[in-house]
Amino acid sequence: MLISLVVPCYNEEESLPIFYKEASKIAQQMGISHGADFEFIFVDDGSKDRTLQIARELHRKDARVRYISFSRNFGKEAGIYAGLKAAKGDYVATMDADLQDPPSLLPEMLELLLSGEYDCAATRRTTREGEPPVRSWFAKKFYQIINKLSDTEIVDGARDFRLMSRKMTDAVLSMAEYNRFSKGIFSWVGFKTKWIDYKNVERVAGTTKWNFWGLLKYSIEGIVGFSTAPLLMAAGLGLAFCVLAFVGIIIVVVRALMFGDPTSGWPSLVCIILLCSGVQLLCTGIAGEYLAKTYLETKHRPIYIAAETEEDLDAE
Repeated sequence: MLISLVVPCYNEEESLPIFYKEASKIAQQMGISHGADFEFIFVDDGSKDRTLQIARELHRKDARVRYISFSRNFGKEAGIYAGLKAAKGDYVATMDADLQDPPSLLPEMLELLLSGEYDCAATRRTTREGEPPVRSWFAKKFYQIINKLSDTEIVDGARDFRLMSRKMTDAVLSMAEYNRFSKGIFSWVGFKTKWIDYKNVERVAGTTKWNFWGLLKYSIEGIVGFSTAPLLMAAGLGLAFCVLAFVGIIIVVVRALMFGDPTSGWPSLVCIILLCSGVQLLCTGIAGEYLAKTYLETKHRPIYIAAETEEDLDAE
C-alpha cells in the first residue's frame, strides 16, 4: 500500500525541513502499524528562496522524496493538480508545508478509508485563532454566500488537507479545467467524505502567502466557477430597473399633463442616471467575468509548466 503526500510549496525554505521531519515520523509509525509505504511529492511553485534546493537535498538522501519545480509561479491550485497528476499512491493526501495541516491526523484518516465506508477523509477547522478578526469574518461570509449561490456544498472551514482513494483522485484529475477551485472540485466529484474537526494550528515557520486581495480574488474564482447565480442576479436587476423606468415614465407624463413641466428636480434625475449606469456597469462586469473565464478555457493553455523534476536530477 503506497500513500502519496502532495505538498505545494511557495517560498517554504524554513518550513520544508520541519515538515519533512514530522511527516517522516508519521510515515515510520504507519509503516509499522499499517504496512504503508510513502512518497513525498513537493511541488515548487516558482519559489524565490531555497525551496527547490532543499527539495533536491531531500531527494538525494531519501528516494521517497520526489519534486516538481514550475517554470514560474502558477498558483497553489496548479501545484495541487500537478502533485495529484504525479502521485502513484493507492491513497493520495494533499497538505500544506507549514504544518497547519497536522500529519498526526493521517493514521486516523487512513483508518476511515480502510474501513471501506469512505473514499475521502477531509479536515475542517473549528476555530480561526490567530487570524485577524476581519479576515475570519469575510471567510465566514464567503462560505455562506457560495453555499446559497451554488448547488455544490463548500463546507465552512474546509482545508485542502485530505486523504483520498485512488478512485476519487482520478475523478479529480479528470476535471482538467484551467480555472481551478479545488474545494469546489473535491465537493463536485462527489464520493463519500468523512470530515475531521480540529483546532487551528499556527505556522511553524515563515509567513502566509495569502493577503486580503488574494483571498478575495480566490473567492470570486470559487463563486464564478461553481455558480451561475450572479448572471441570474444581473438579469433580475436589469428587469427590475426596466420596470422602475417604465413606472417613472408614467409618473413623469402624468405630472407634466397635470402640473406642467418645471425644470426642478434635476439633481434627483442625475442621481437616478448615475445609479442606473452603475447597475449597468455592474451587470456588464459580472457577464464579463464569466466571458473571461470562458476565454481562458478555450485557449487550452497548460495548467502548469514543469521546469525540473527529480528525474532530471537523477539523470545528471
